[in-house]
Amino acid sequence: MGRAKKVVLAYSGGVDTSVCIPYLKEEWGVEEVITLAADLGQGDELGPIKQKALDSGASISLVVDGRESFVTDYAFPAIAANTLYENRYPLSTALARPLIAKMLVEAAAEYGADAVAHGCTGKGNDQVRFDVSIAALNPELKVLAPAREWGMSREATISYGEQFGIPAPVKKSSPYSIDRNLLGRSIEAGPLEDPMTEPPEEVFAMTRAIADTPDQPEYVEIGFEQGVPVGVNGDRLAPIALIETLNELVGQHGIGRIDMIENRVVGIKSREIYETPALLVLIHAHRDLESLTLTADVTRYKFGVEQSYGELIYQGLWYSPLKEALDAFIQQTQQRVTGTVRLKLFKGNATIVGRRSDTSIYTPDLATYSDDDKFDHKAAEGFIYVWGLPTRVWAEKMRQG
Repeated sequence: MGRAKKVVLAYSGGVDTSVCIPYLKEEWGVEEVITLAADLGQGDELGPIKQKALDSGASISLVVDGRESFVTDYAFPAIAANTLYENRYPLSTALARPLIAKMLVEAAAEYGADAVAHGCTGKGNDQVRFDVSIAALNPELKVLAPAREWGMSREATISYGEQFGIPAPVKKSSPYSIDRNLLGRSIEAGPLEDPMTEPPEEVFAMTRAIADTPDQPEYVEIGFEQGVPVGVNGDRLAPIALIETLNELVGQHGIGRIDMIENRVVGIKSREIYETPALLVLIHAHRDLESLTLTADVTRYKFGVEQSYGELIYQGLWYSPLKEALDAFIQQTQQRVTGTVRLKLFKGNATIVGRRSDTSIYTPDLATYSDDDKFDHKAAEGFIYVWGLPTRVWAEKMRQG
């Protein structure tokens, strides 16, 4: 690893990223560390971060509000693609990484840094997402990952930090590792590492337990324009407000919990718990609206594109040529995906009960079985003959031996 003089460090305020500051300076000879904390909707967690970075030895401590870009430039494209990694996880945490990488690269350019750094270990997905995204945005920048190389246990890391005035946590208040942003929460580690252990209620914060949800269903209507969510119950909402409104509305009905064994990029399986109330419901509603507005062949072909799209995001390839090409396809499909979807929220379920669109290609007088039916039934016989001809020829040859 070549020496770096000035480094922009992705900073969360935790033990590892705080210890990265003196470690980079003392062990790797970095002259100046600038920290960058991305505000992606963590809430009050960001309060003391700025000063903590300075106290830990940073020369400049940045807190950058990325919430609106997070929703419009990352979440909304993923919703247009109905993105569910392994058909379950809507990538709430993974979607944040390419944005944070972009912030790091921009800050490095602004402050004349020759490297960026993060506190990821060698076992997780985020190191891949950061390293690959940064390389795509500026291949000239060095990427430093002290926690991947220092080989210290948590206790040793805390002890190292104390030498440089970084206070040890008063107590390990929770055995869980939690990542939170506007789109959701991910919870792992501790007792959850046993796949047979049921997640205790204490790990959830955005969704109610089913026993505590309302005993009456609630209906919600979500409006879309060209595949982009724009309103809730007839009220047009700005992107951040729309996500926050749906998180609250959907979460109180116990909707949005995911418990899965996930295949990580580095080849190991991991037990993950997610809460993503708004994101899951938006994908559910969006997919339904597409069924009303897209042709059958586009819908079927898009299923495969969606799977590839989700894998690219999960694997850290947001800024790849294939992702850019798939974006062009997905955006083309969204031109007519405008309308409203009605859902019934009740006891952990979001059931779609209605949909409407001015660009619908559902045709009542062709679909009906009433006297208004305009479908030409006589045409069916000839269609079936031609459609089934290959099967008929095959069957005849088989009978002939």
